[in-house]
Amino acid sequence: MAEPKELVEDENKIDTVIADDINFRGTLKFKNSLKIKGTFEGKIQADGHLIIGREATVSADIRTDVTSVSGTINGKIRASKKVELFDKSSTAGDIVTPDIYIESGSIFNGTCIMEKPE
Repeated sequence: MAEPKELVEDENKIDTVIADDINFRGTLKFKNSLKIKGTFEGKIQADGHLIIGREATVSADIRTDVTSVSGTINGKIRASKKVELFDKSSTAGDIVTPDIYIESGSIFNGTCIMEKPE
C-alpha cells in the first residue's frame, strides 16, 4: 500500500504563517506561499500556494494556484493548478480546479468541476 502524501510541514519553507492564536477577518492577497493555522473569515486571492493547517478554520471565497487543506474550510475554492484534501480535513463548498487529490479520511461536501488548466 502506498504511503499517504504528506503536506509540507517545514514552516521555514513557507513565506508567511498566520499562527494558531490569530483570528483574522478580511481580504488576504499574496504571491508565494501562506499557511493559516488560526481562524480566518473573508476572501483569499493568491498567485501562490495556500496551506490550511490541521488546526485552522477558514470561511472564505478562495482563489489560488494551489490549495492544500488539512483543517476545515467552508466556502468555494477555485485553484488554477491543484486542490489537495488531506486525511482528517473537512471541506464544505464547491471546488473548481484542473487537478484534485483527495486522501482517504478527508470529508468533502460540495461539487467539483474539473476545468482545463488556465
